[in-house]
Amino acid sequence: MSTIDGLPAHVVLLHVVVSLVPLTAVLLIVCALWPAARRRLIWLVVTFSAVTLVVTPLTITAGEWLADTGKFAGSPELDAHMAAGEYGLYMALGQAVAAALLAGLHLALTRGRAVGTLLRLGIVVGVITLAGGSMLAIHNIGSTGTKAAWGSLLAPSEDH
Repeated sequence: MSTIDGLPAHVVLLHVVVSLVPLTAVLLIVCALWPAARRRLIWLVVTFSAVTLVVTPLTITAGEWLADTGKFAGSPELDAHMAAGEYGLYMALGQAVAAALLAGLHLALTRGRAVGTLLRLGIVVGVITLAGGSMLAIHNIGSTGTKAAWGSLLAPSEDH
């Protein structure tokens, strides 16, 4: 995968990941803490996490292709971004696990099954931890990517 409508595929796909990861993370936390929201939003959250899980490896592969073009060769910023990007799949997997935990809780409760307080608390803490971790990861990946792509334009010039 190299381009989409003439643009590097990485540049197009990263916007899906950068949009869905924080949105999904916030919705995961809301659904973990607010049962009424979970009843209404859980399948949307599961869908978002599934899309993220599919698009993230495509974005990583497209980014590797872009790096292999040699246009950023020898860039420490690119090296930092690629190192951070290696955590992207774990971030997407974490969100998928969190969504699956909440969906399981939702199904158990809607089917009238008893779910112990400790188990509920464990799920809530796990979901919040995974969602928070995914937000930190996407920030780090995006920040290093911005520096790799735009760093030379954002650096202070000697004229000012």
